[in-house]
Amino acid sequence: MTFYIAREASKLWRKVCMETTVEVHLLMEKWKLLLAGLLFQYVHGLAARGVHYLHRPGPVLQDLGFMALPELGQDRGYLSESLFTFIFLSFVLWTFHPFVYHNKRFYTVLLWRRVLSFLVTCQILRIVTFYSTQLPGPNYHCREGSKLARLPAPDTVFEVLLINFPRGILYGCGDLIFSSHMIFTLVFVNTYQKYGSKRFIKFFAWMLVIIQSLLIIAARKHYSVDIVVAWYTVNLVVFFIDKKLPEMPDRTSGSLSLLPLSVKEKDGRLKDEKPNKLLGGNTGDNNTDWRQRTQMNGKHGEEVNVVKPDVTANVT
Repeated sequence: MTFYIAREASKLWRKVCMETTVEVHLLMEKWKLLLAGLLFQYVHGLAARGVHYLHRPGPVLQDLGFMALPELGQDRGYLSESLFTFIFLSFVLWTFHPFVYHNKRFYTVLLWRRVLSFLVTCQILRIVTFYSTQLPGPNYHCREGSKLARLPAPDTVFEVLLINFPRGILYGCGDLIFSSHMIFTLVFVNTYQKYGSKRFIKFFAWMLVIIQSLLIIAARKHYSVDIVVAWYTVNLVVFFIDKKLPEMPDRTSGSLSLLPLSVKEKDGRLKDEKPNKLLGGNTGDNNTDWRQRTQMNGKHGEEVNVVKPDVTANVT
């Protein structure tokens, strides 16, 4: 039993090391776009903090969802946050499963590059929308009489830039149309819908999105319009941007990991192979450079130059 555990642990470690090598190479090529997407999350938080200074509490607007759904109350307002946390953490863990599982359908770096492009586009639209018109917040801390409903003018610029994380995010007001929670939830579920492999999980995920929508309204964290606008806006953004972006390489066709080559390495290898081709040499061995050219929906895959690793690396 001990020998079996040690052998499987050794296999898992080699698998993690090989996948890490692949992802690090990709990260070195794509880090600028990933960093820009991550930095924009701060910009989005800063914008939400800024609109809180403009928020003016008032009577809660008439809302069909508020009429149909009973109010959860402050004591049970955590339910929507708990469900969102579950969806968020589940998706993050799933994106890193290629490091552990043998069957892989995507590269983690390329997948997050795609996800961040969806998120940033939706967040830009959201910022423009909630700055255009400030509605009186329906949440309990945003109503008339609450000390948190209005923010006093900041004493220094650093007070704004620090955004009072995480309290400033959890108790924000004014950033209503459309729901940020729904942006993340819909982007994550749409991504799993395309790249996930378990049909029952896809169905379950969409059920959770519906439940999440209803809980947000029942907790009075958003008006119904914030949820409705998020549903069609996020789905349309994902649909159109996904069609514009190049498809990711399909990893289901082979069991070996694909190691990316830098442009310099590729050019150097091509120069070495040219004399062999002129002399009629054979360049069809396992170390020959190759590029996946899978086509999905009539589009070429994302250009990632790769080389097959030595087959002996997978021999246990």
